[in-house]
Amino acid sequence: MVKFPIYMDCHATTPVDPRVLESMLPYFTEEYGNASSIDHIYGSKAADVVEKARKQVAELINASPTETIFTSGATESDNIAIQGIAKAYEKKGRHIVTCTTEHKAVLDTCTHLESLGWSVTRVPVDHVGTIDLQKLEECITNQTVLISVAFANNEIGTIAPIEEIGKIARDHGVLFHTDAAQAVGHIPVDVQKMNIDMMSISAHKVYGPKGIGVLYIRHEAGRTMPTPITHGGGQERALRPGTLNVPAIVGAGKALSLARREMHAEGERLASWANRMKVEFLNRIESAEQNGHPVMKLPHNLNMYFRGTESKAIIQAVSSEIAISAGSACTTKSVEPSHVILALGYDEQRAHSSVRFGLSRFNTEEEVGFVIDRIVDTVNRLRRIGGRGRAVQMS
Repeated sequence: MVKFPIYMDCHATTPVDPRVLESMLPYFTEEYGNASSIDHIYGSKAADVVEKARKQVAELINASPTETIFTSGATESDNIAIQGIAKAYEKKGRHIVTCTTEHKAVLDTCTHLESLGWSVTRVPVDHVGTIDLQKLEECITNQTVLISVAFANNEIGTIAPIEEIGKIARDHGVLFHTDAAQAVGHIPVDVQKMNIDMMSISAHKVYGPKGIGVLYIRHEAGRTMPTPITHGGGQERALRPGTLNVPAIVGAGKALSLARREMHAEGERLASWANRMKVEFLNRIESAEQNGHPVMKLPHNLNMYFRGTESKAIIQAVSSEIAISAGSACTTKSVEPSHVILALGYDEQRAHSSVRFGLSRFNTEEEVGFVIDRIVDTVNRLRRIGGRGRAVQMS
């Protein structure tokens, strides 16, 4: 059965799993206590479920529950990690290393620090989006205090060599942070094995609610914690003060617990569908190409370049039936070309002609087949009638 519009924009957000919603509902109207008000039963029950959620998060990433900080999402987690370490370690050094294809939550935070006198090195990637490890290591100096590289790219799905980056950081005595919003719950993540010191997680990328995230911070004797960047309470080890969003925290824990059990089978299914889509597009659309790594990528990701047809025109043409995007949800209102595609070494024309598909656990094989046929027909029709198939200007 095909239900319209078919949703394939899961790198922007995912629908809340009904099982997650069910777990959250009592904490809106029945168990509505403040997790910091533990002098009575309402507050103590809220505190208990928050700690249960910490355990669920920790079990998925092989961490201790006490190493998890609840935030409003991966963007806030990125800011706490990067700005917090910058403030805590500024007497040791004022240099940060990141990557050209990072999410804006990391790139813009680093740009802000540059305005305050910090030095930031943005390491390039190759044509499939893999960071150059040799250049990464070469740019580390005695002033470097942090490396921040995303676990998996939000546009092209390329998975970074995280374990190798973690080892490089550890060998040089530098902290390693990764934005894993697109990875956690979709592929295996082990913070111990991968030498990860800090990691950002977002629940709404893995069938949980919006507005809740996690920052993992490794416990290690003698290591300085990030300096708080907001103030106003002692919650979350004073790193993220404010009343805890108990229903959302419960939902995040449940979503990540479900991912722990179902991730492997789900990944195999979505990867097979993504591969089917790629093969069909390559065979049925002249000059079509995949963006990103052909193998080392997220199982539910597919980013395709359709030469000669603007991505916005394709998206608008199918919008009543299929929800897809041209790139990051944080920049969809911008007319600027994708910085990720440009960082691969391609020109603006390719950046304006690439479409991102993000498959969901709720998609069906019938929906995949429909999307394939509809995209093939749309691209070929736009090429016939309008050359570049320019998008209609929206007022």
